[in-house]
Amino acid sequence: MAGPSTISENSRRIARNTLALYFRMFLLMVIGLYTARVVLNALGASDRGVYEAVASFVSMMAIITSSLSTAVSRFMAVEIGRGDLQSQKRVFATANGIMLLVSAVILILGEIVGPWYVGNVMNLPEGRTGVAQILFQFSLVSFIINLLSVPYNAAIITREKMGAFAVIGVVEGVFKLLIALALLKSPFDRLLLYGFLMMAVALFIRILYAIYCRKYCPESRTGVSFDKAYFGKMFSFAGWNGLSFGVYMLNTQGITQLINLVFGVIYNTMRGLSLNVEMAVRQFVTNVLLALNPQITKSYSSGDRSYAFDLACKGSKYAYLIIFLFFVPFLFEAETILGLWLGPEAPDGTAIFTKLALVCALMDLLLTSFSTLIQANGNIRNFYIVVSSVTFLIFPITFILYKAGFPAHSFFYVFIGVYALCNVVKLLIISKVTGFPIRMYFKEVLWKVLPVTVFGLGAGFAVWKIMDPGIWRMVAVASASTFAILASTYFFGLSDGEKNFVRSKLDKIHLK
Repeated sequence: MAGPSTISENSRRIARNTLALYFRMFLLMVIGLYTARVVLNALGASDRGVYEAVASFVSMMAIITSSLSTAVSRFMAVEIGRGDLQSQKRVFATANGIMLLVSAVILILGEIVGPWYVGNVMNLPEGRTGVAQILFQFSLVSFIINLLSVPYNAAIITREKMGAFAVIGVVEGVFKLLIALALLKSPFDRLLLYGFLMMAVALFIRILYAIYCRKYCPESRTGVSFDKAYFGKMFSFAGWNGLSFGVYMLNTQGITQLINLVFGVIYNTMRGLSLNVEMAVRQFVTNVLLALNPQITKSYSSGDRSYAFDLACKGSKYAYLIIFLFFVPFLFEAETILGLWLGPEAPDGTAIFTKLALVCALMDLLLTSFSTLIQANGNIRNFYIVVSSVTFLIFPITFILYKAGFPAHSFFYVFIGVYALCNVVKLLIISKVTGFPIRMYFKEVLWKVLPVTVFGLGAGFAVWKIMDPGIWRMVAVASASTFAILASTYFFGLSDGEKNFVRSKLDKIHLK
């Protein structure tokens, strides 16, 4: 078990990494939201919907990227925790080999299935099928480039080099903004140019990751191999993990395709814009979890389960509170916020999509750090079989609702209900497999966030009710709810140790 000095150093490292990632998050959120507006204005709602439909189809293959990335990160974190550099190199080289093999398979399958699907199944505007076919090729190449970057990303995150991760992320965001601005002046087909330049950025960022890792991550100074022991373990781990990611992709990108077939590309634009908001907010959560997850894996693997349990509770609590901070203003003032952000180009209905997308994020993240906990345990087979069986219900239920004439946003309600049930199932299995005490989750997560939820919603609703609609009401709702959430978080949401940390930081600021 780690001693107090070790835990203190881990806490300081987490704090430093979180600050670096918050810097990345803040800039990327501002850049990303502005970029989304510029792209919408440059492409228009119809072409933006075509891009969302094609990109989401390619993204369905991200089941492979996500599951393998998790497997690589897990095995690298375990070996780094053991301090065995040769084993780390074998893991990295095997990961490179796996990615090359998988990339070849995806390229072949993509070229067989993709053009047929785009040309014969997708619901596209007249005259844009040929453009969509070329866009598919750009998206497929971008996907393969990102797939080959997985071992390098995993090395940076596992070694907790969050400063570099933050800087490269900001560089990527700036290039995407420059692309969006270039579209406004382009004499060429803007949709095709957008797809090509996004592919070019993916390649450039891939090169940056490789250069950095070669210099600062010693395990990356190796080639390609297929270590039999790690190859089997990583594929087995990725396989069960991939089952969960596969169902998740079906419930997200699969439903995006279903929306395209039933309602058309304008609804894909609504879906895409709501995802822009959701993903911008999730960046805050990602920053906390990127700093916590390696520590959860290393602590659990080294036998310090109590510290791993504590970090898992903190991660889930922070994830909920961060999303909730942004959710309340959107709940009451989505129409005004979207009008200021997107202008008149935003399709009607984007507001309800955005509100419900954030509710889904709240529900999905209530147990987010506990997935890392069970991955650290390694006994994931039954967990992913049961959880995936429950979450699989979302797609067929949504299909039935659409056939019955329900509106496009009705799938969000299905998602919320199924994931509420899924959270109960997850908690029971995690407790059985890892020994995590369920009572601790209620005490350290649910009872902490419940009063914050009540005060935040109450403050936002009170201001929304007494003021007339407009920008000033939006500002007042955001200000009142933010103050209520931060104050109630301090008094009800933080442990004594976390309160002491906050007070020490405030004292330092006051002394300056």
